[in-house]
Amino acid sequence: MATLTVLKFDTPGGAQHTLEIIEDLSKRQLITLQDAAIVSWPMGKKKPKTQQLSSMTGVGALSGAFWGMLFGLIFLVPIFGMVVGAAMGALAGSFTDVGINDDFIKSVRSKVTEGTSALFLLTSDAVHDKVQEALKDIEFELIASNLSKEEEDKLREMFVEEEEEAEVSPAA
Repeated sequence: MATLTVLKFDTPGGAQHTLEIIEDLSKRQLITLQDAAIVSWPMGKKKPKTQQLSSMTGVGALSGAFWGMLFGLIFLVPIFGMVVGAAMGALAGSFTDVGINDDFIKSVRSKVTEGTSALFLLTSDAVHDKVQEALKDIEFELIASNLSKEEEDKLREMFVEEEEEAEVSPAA
Protein backbone atom coordinates (compact mmCIF):
# COMPACT_ATOMS: atom_id res chain seq x y z
CA MET A 1 0.00 0.00 0.00
CA ALA A 2 1.30 3.45 -0.93
CA THR A 3 1.38 6.43 1.38
CA LEU A 4 0.98 9.99 0.17
CA THR A 5 3.01 12.07 2.59
CA VAL A 6 3.56 15.80 2.75
CA LEU A 7 6.53 17.12 4.72
CA LYS A 8 6.48 20.89 5.35
CA PHE A 9 9.71 22.82 5.97
CA ASP A 10 10.26 26.32 7.35
CA THR A 11 12.70 27.19 4.56
CA PRO A 12 12.27 27.29 0.77
CA GLY A 13 15.16 24.79 0.34
CA GLY A 14 14.21 22.25 3.01
CA ALA A 15 12.15 20.06 0.69
CA GLN A 16 14.94 19.70 -1.89
CA HIS A 17 17.50 18.76 0.75
CA THR A 18 15.19 16.13 2.24
CA LEU A 19 14.32 14.70 -1.18
CA GLU A 20 18.03 14.02 -1.71
CA ILE A 21 18.09 12.02 1.54
CA ILE A 22 14.94 10.08 0.55
CA GLU A 23 16.44 9.31 -2.87
CA ASP A 24 19.54 7.94 -1.15
CA LEU A 25 17.36 5.77 1.13
CA SER A 26 15.55 4.54 -1.97
CA LYS A 27 18.82 3.57 -3.66
CA ARG A 28 19.66 1.58 -0.53
CA GLN A 29 16.22 -0.08 -0.73
CA LEU A 30 15.13 1.30 2.64
CA ILE A 31 12.04 2.92 1.09
CA THR A 32 10.31 2.63 -2.27
CA LEU A 33 10.00 6.12 -3.73
CA GLN A 34 7.24 5.84 -6.32
CA ASP A 35 6.92 9.53 -7.09
CA ALA A 36 7.69 12.92 -5.61
CA ALA A 37 7.13 16.61 -6.14
CA ILE A 38 8.38 19.76 -4.46
CA VAL A 39 6.64 23.03 -3.72
CA SER A 40 9.02 25.86 -2.85
CA TRP A 41 7.70 29.29 -1.93
CA PRO A 42 10.52 31.87 -1.71
CA MET A 43 10.00 35.03 0.37
CA GLY A 44 8.57 37.91 -1.62
CA LYS A 45 6.93 35.73 -4.27
CA LYS A 46 3.16 35.75 -4.86
CA LYS A 47 2.93 32.04 -5.53
CA PRO A 48 5.00 28.90 -5.04
CA LYS A 49 7.19 27.13 -7.58
CA THR A 50 6.44 23.46 -8.19
CA GLN A 51 8.65 20.70 -9.52
CA GLN A 52 7.84 17.06 -10.22
CA LEU A 53 10.66 14.59 -9.76
CA SER A 54 11.36 14.10 -13.47
CA SER A 55 13.48 10.98 -13.09
CA MET A 56 10.53 8.92 -11.81
CA THR A 57 9.22 6.53 -14.45
CA GLY A 58 7.51 3.20 -14.49
CA VAL A 59 4.48 1.68 -12.86
CA GLY A 60 4.67 3.61 -9.61
CA ALA A 61 5.00 7.11 -11.02
CA LEU A 62 1.93 9.28 -11.40
CA SER A 63 1.43 11.58 -14.36
CA GLY A 64 2.32 15.23 -14.28
CA ALA A 65 -1.43 15.85 -14.55
CA PHE A 66 -1.91 14.48 -11.03
CA TRP A 67 0.62 16.83 -9.46
CA GLY A 68 -0.58 19.77 -11.57
CA MET A 69 -4.21 19.29 -10.57
CA LEU A 70 -3.38 18.67 -6.91
CA PHE A 71 -1.21 21.79 -6.69
CA GLY A 72 -3.86 23.77 -8.58
CA LEU A 73 -6.51 22.65 -6.14
CA ILE A 74 -4.34 23.53 -3.14
CA PHE A 75 -2.74 26.79 -4.27
CA LEU A 76 -4.68 28.31 -7.19
CA VAL A 77 -8.25 28.21 -5.91
CA PRO A 78 -7.48 30.72 -3.13
CA ILE A 79 -5.75 33.02 -5.65
CA PHE A 80 -8.32 32.96 -8.47
CA GLY A 81 -11.41 32.53 -6.32
CA MET A 82 -14.84 31.58 -7.56
CA VAL A 83 -14.16 31.39 -11.31
CA VAL A 84 -11.55 28.69 -10.96
CA GLY A 85 -13.19 27.47 -7.76
CA ALA A 86 -16.29 26.18 -9.52
CA ALA A 87 -14.28 24.14 -12.02
CA MET A 88 -11.93 22.91 -9.32
CA GLY A 89 -14.89 21.87 -7.16
CA ALA A 90 -15.65 19.05 -9.56
CA LEU A 91 -12.00 18.07 -9.53
CA ALA A 92 -11.99 18.00 -5.73
CA GLY A 93 -14.62 15.27 -5.87
CA SER A 94 -12.24 13.11 -7.91
CA PHE A 95 -9.49 13.55 -5.35
CA THR A 96 -11.87 12.63 -2.52
CA ASP A 97 -12.48 9.34 -4.33
CA VAL A 98 -8.78 8.57 -4.00
CA GLY A 99 -8.38 9.53 -0.36
CA ILE A 100 -7.31 13.16 -0.70
CA ASN A 101 -10.09 14.95 1.14
CA ASP A 102 -10.95 18.58 1.78
CA ASP A 103 -9.31 18.55 5.23
CA PHE A 104 -6.02 17.37 3.69
CA ILE A 105 -6.17 20.10 1.03
CA LYS A 106 -7.04 22.84 3.56
CA SER A 107 -4.30 21.68 5.92
CA VAL A 108 -1.62 21.80 3.22
CA ARG A 109 -2.93 25.14 1.93
CA SER A 110 -2.77 26.73 5.39
CA LYS A 111 0.69 25.42 6.25
CA VAL A 112 2.64 25.78 2.99
CA THR A 113 3.05 29.54 2.80
CA GLU A 114 5.58 32.14 1.68
CA GLY A 115 9.07 31.31 2.99
CA THR A 116 8.41 27.57 3.28
CA SER A 117 8.60 24.45 1.14
CA ALA A 118 6.91 21.07 1.03
CA LEU A 119 7.90 17.65 -0.17
CA PHE A 120 5.08 15.50 -1.55
CA LEU A 121 6.02 11.82 -1.55
CA LEU A 122 4.26 8.70 -2.81
CA THR A 123 6.11 5.87 -1.05
CA SER A 124 5.76 2.31 0.15
CA ASP A 125 7.78 -0.43 1.82
CA ALA A 126 9.63 1.87 4.20
CA VAL A 127 12.01 0.48 6.80
CA HIS A 128 10.61 2.94 9.33
CA ASP A 129 13.45 2.96 11.88
CA LYS A 130 16.06 3.58 9.14
CA VAL A 131 14.00 6.36 7.55
CA GLN A 132 13.42 8.00 10.94
CA GLU A 133 17.14 7.79 11.73
CA ALA A 134 18.05 9.44 8.42
CA LEU A 135 15.60 12.30 9.01
CA LYS A 136 16.17 12.80 12.75
CA ASP A 137 18.17 16.04 12.41
CA ILE A 138 15.79 17.66 9.93
CA GLU A 139 13.04 19.92 11.22
CA PHE A 140 9.73 19.42 9.43
CA GLU A 141 6.04 19.09 10.03
CA LEU A 142 4.37 15.90 8.87
CA ILE A 143 1.03 16.04 7.06
CA ALA A 144 0.04 12.55 5.89
CA SER A 145 -2.84 10.99 4.01
CA ASN A 146 -2.58 7.23 4.01
CA LEU A 147 -4.16 5.71 0.95
CA SER A 148 -6.00 2.41 1.14
CA LYS A 149 -5.18 -0.16 -1.54
CA GLU A 150 -8.49 0.67 -3.24
CA GLU A 151 -7.75 4.42 -3.19
CA GLU A 152 -4.24 3.83 -4.50
CA ASP A 153 -5.61 1.72 -7.38
CA LYS A 154 -8.18 4.42 -8.25
CA LEU A 155 -5.47 7.08 -8.22
CA ARG A 156 -3.26 5.12 -10.58
CA GLU A 157 -6.17 4.25 -12.85
CA MET A 158 -7.28 7.86 -13.05
CA PHE A 159 -3.91 9.43 -13.81
CA VAL A 160 -1.95 6.70 -15.59
CA GLU A 161 -4.78 6.26 -18.13
CA GLU A 162 -4.88 10.01 -18.66
CA GLU A 163 -1.15 10.13 -19.39
CA GLU A 164 -1.33 7.15 -21.77
CA GLU A 165 -4.20 8.78 -23.69
CA ALA A 166 -2.20 12.00 -24.01
CA GLU A 167 0.78 10.10 -25.42
CA VAL A 168 -1.38 8.32 -28.03
CA SER A 169 -3.42 11.36 -29.13
CA PRO A 170 -2.15 12.94 -32.36
CA ALA A 171 -1.05 16.55 -32.19
CA ALA A 172 -3.70 19.01 -33.33
